[in-house]
Amino acid sequence: MASTNRFDAIVIGSGVSGGFAAKELTEKGLRVLMLDRGVMVEHGEGYTYDGKPAFEVPARNMMPPGLRDSDYFIAKHGYVQPSNRAFYNDDRLNPYAFDEGSKFYWIRPGAVGGKSLIWGRWSFRWSPADFEANKRDGIDGDWPIRYDDLAPWYSYVEKYIGVSGSRENLPYLPDSEFQPPMPMNIAEKWLKQRLETEFPGRKLINTRLSNMTEDKPDQNRTKCQFRNQCGNGCSFGAYFSTQAVTLPAARATGRLTLRADAVVTNLEYDAAKKRVTGVRFIDAKTGQAEVVNAGLVFLCASAMASNQILLNSRPAGSGRSHFDSSGTLGKYVMDHIFRVSIDGDIPGMEEFIEYGRRPGGVYIPRFRNNGGDEGVGFKRGYGYQGSARREPSPPVGFGASMKHGMRKYSGWKFGMGAFGECLPYEDNHVSLHPDKVDRFGVPLMRFDVRFRENELRMMADARTQGEAMLKAAGLTNVKSYEDEHVPGDAIHEMGGARMGADPRSSVLNKWSQAHDAENLYVTDGAQMASVSCVNPSLTFMALTARAADHAVKQFASG
Repeated sequence: MASTNRFDAIVIGSGVSGGFAAKELTEKGLRVLMLDRGVMVEHGEGYTYDGKPAFEVPARNMMPPGLRDSDYFIAKHGYVQPSNRAFYNDDRLNPYAFDEGSKFYWIRPGAVGGKSLIWGRWSFRWSPADFEANKRDGIDGDWPIRYDDLAPWYSYVEKYIGVSGSRENLPYLPDSEFQPPMPMNIAEKWLKQRLETEFPGRKLINTRLSNMTEDKPDQNRTKCQFRNQCGNGCSFGAYFSTQAVTLPAARATGRLTLRADAVVTNLEYDAAKKRVTGVRFIDAKTGQAEVVNAGLVFLCASAMASNQILLNSRPAGSGRSHFDSSGTLGKYVMDHIFRVSIDGDIPGMEEFIEYGRRPGGVYIPRFRNNGGDEGVGFKRGYGYQGSARREPSPPVGFGASMKHGMRKYSGWKFGMGAFGECLPYEDNHVSLHPDKVDRFGVPLMRFDVRFRENELRMMADARTQGEAMLKAAGLTNVKSYEDEHVPGDAIHEMGGARMGADPRSSVLNKWSQAHDAENLYVTDGAQMASVSCVNPSLTFMALTARAADHAVKQFASG
């Protein structure tokens, strides 16, 4: 097993957090090695089906039933299609486990760029109330930082990546540094006026997306072309991804080395000095193990993968990690709960259709528990993501009549889904399987994570309120649906290595720095002490940029 020491820092993972860590560290003068277990996907040339219509994609871009219904789990629960299948983990090769009586959908990427290639790009700041929520509600795990600590880093990240949206001046959903929003269509504008009239204080606003509406020529990126094929990769660089944005910036410094197909198994540790001394990984193609050394390590493998690496970093013969002096590692795992949807028909306006295929829609921000306990029967809140649309009429008949019929459209419809906050529960946890290992010899991740009564009451309220809003606004045929709620399904998993002020009850400090190793930073979703009800990726990036600034200053001072 070879050992090298040619780098100042090692970044594990290449998603939104890992990409930002590599950019920040290299631009600040450090020699960085980036390790990612996924296959290499180069910007542009690695997007096989970018811009391709369905008839040029295998199986018309629909997963063949035989494959979907086999043990290929991610085809059923991971939003995977033939056009982006190469970006996803193959869970037949890389399985995991969960305890009897619980479920968890671990939907993982399988390429360099991580979830930045496959994410939905909804980008929100957290509010001051989000960072105060645990303390306010008397829930264990107060954040050691507040909104003001992160606000300048939100601005820094937003200006760099490009976030489109509208300024609303809402205290519970702070504005970002926006490019112009993607315009609402005529039906959404109609709904906005009626909903806000019927429900004073509630808002329907433009989507906040990491899809640009203005060019960034300095980054060789072009604004969104309204194709809505983001999941296939975007050669224009119109949405934020590691490939389009942070990886080129890090490479431009000449100080980045990237190793794809590098499966990190554990971190080497000097207990006497309380420092990480190296990173052990296995080349997925050759099976060769290697240890690489550096003075600084950023662990950004995504929340659950980072937990797995931390849990597996333990003394020989011990079941306890080097980084678990608090006893909280692997605990307080969370995800958003979201399998409630409501839709209905919008009358009229059938002389209009929407031009282009906008990648986004509209958002109804949280309106529950914004001013304290409103007696609604649950803590925290939820928001809705939705859009109005018209679909082409289905083909009927043959020949010319069929073709002319397909030029017509059905009426306007509006649909939305609720995203709710899950509370941090100590016994929602992950662990290493005692008997089963993967093909690299790493113990399988085992999940024991559940939504509780608070979250289920929240979704019941979201369903009731969603129906009431659409009916009052004048929609017809309003219907609601609720599917099984399974943690991991939203792909917003967080927690397990939360930050906190007290080393006895947290894994990381306020700088995302491990209490048990001052040269280790964990800046993906594992660090989160709560989850808000809005998408988390923008917060991950802001925390990463802040941590990198702190780490380099510490590094420079020795």
